[in-house]
Amino acid sequence: MSGNDNYMNAAAEVATLAGTVALRYYGKSPEVRLKNDGSPVSAADYDAERSAREWIEKNFPADGIIGEEFPPTRESAKRRWVIDPIDGTFTFLQTVPLWGTLVAVLEGETVIAGAAYFPALAETIVAAPGKGAWWNGSRTAVSNMSELSSARVMTTDARFKRDPSRRDRWLQLQDEALAMRTWGDCYGYLLVATGRADVMVDDVMSVWDAAALLPVITEAGGAFTDWKGRTTAFGGDAIATNSLLSGAVRDILVSPALVGSNSATR
Repeated sequence: MSGNDNYMNAAAEVATLAGTVALRYYGKSPEVRLKNDGSPVSAADYDAERSAREWIEKNFPADGIIGEEFPPTRESAKRRWVIDPIDGTFTFLQTVPLWGTLVAVLEGETVIAGAAYFPALAETIVAAPGKGAWWNGSRTAVSNMSELSSARVMTTDARFKRDPSRRDRWLQLQDEALAMRTWGDCYGYLLVATGRADVMVDDVMSVWDAAALLPVITEAGGAFTDWKGRTTAFGGDAIATNSLLSGAVRDILVSPALVGSNSATR
């Protein structure tokens, strides 16, 4: 197997391991505290990330690790693992099953493998550049929806508190679409990658939120960019679409003044 195959399989194994640890706490009211940004973190987050880190240290001891809940290790390593032990902790604590464990592997800022495991739903999706996206062991693809008027669009939080100017653009998008749904987190991106929805948007995304999802969307045939139109996991936000709606969606959401030289192809 190639290096990307190895890392894709390893990322899936780590995501499954950490997600299984988190699942033990699901619905059992784990201890919770608030971070400085006001978001919740639980004992399940810590234990799940700790289990992932222990596995990586044992099997890939030269690689760096970036996780949401603990300080980074070996930040200058050639390869770095990125871990979100519970993407959607609020969702998890509300016993809504649309949460997941995200694991990615980076070389520089290039994502060479990504995996997302949804323990409460028994769904897994993995991807690597040139290897396709695989949902529960079968090849998957985005939808072939080409008309925004028939599109299903989603976001995690439609208030867009960080940048209220985006709310107006989002409202235009949802008003032109067939249907809009929320409570997305990482599950919304799974829905796009598997053709069950067409657009997923988030106003705030850390690298541990985005890194695993970038290859999942692009290898399924979609487009994953930030709000400047750049294909990156480091943009701080995200727009995921199928390829046929990419231009129409980004024409609405991406301000022309912000479009850089690394814009997504339309």
